[in-house]
Amino acid sequence: MLVPVAAVAGCAGAVYSPPGKTTTVILLRHAERTPLTAELTDRGRARAAALPAALAGLRIDAIYSPNLKRNLDTAAPLARARNLKVRTIDETAIVARLVGENPGGTVVWVGNSDNLEKIYEDLRGDGLPPVGYGDLYILKVPDKGLTTVTRMRYGD
Repeated sequence: MLVPVAAVAGCAGAVYSPPGKTTTVILLRHAERTPLTAELTDRGRARAAALPAALAGLRIDAIYSPNLKRNLDTAAPLARARNLKVRTIDETAIVARLVGENPGGTVVWVGNSDNLEKIYEDLRGDGLPPVGYGDLYILKVPDKGLTTVTRMRYGD
């Protein structure tokens, strides 16, 4: 279940959707993992299993992740539920791909604390990025003006 935490306006920045489009970017960190093997823990697998229900009311056009097992395992239940393939991408041009390949669409990025901070900044998010387990942020990235952020939690 999604639990709204806050909705805030983003700050000015350089990344926008193409003209006439608003792209929705959903950001979340991979679920809990073991410190040694980086496999999902039981809690992490339960959180990943809760992701499809958390996003049940939203259209999802694409799911992206780095090519890391913990991220792919977190994304897998959502991908199965939506009959989508998780697109693994290089982390150097994430924002351009998320917004550029899906203008006006809704995309999910299952990231890591370091890349989530950069993506959130590039998309003009305000406040702290979604780096906690269970954080789920929905960013509306317009063609001009402010990005809006809705902060949610899932799998708690």
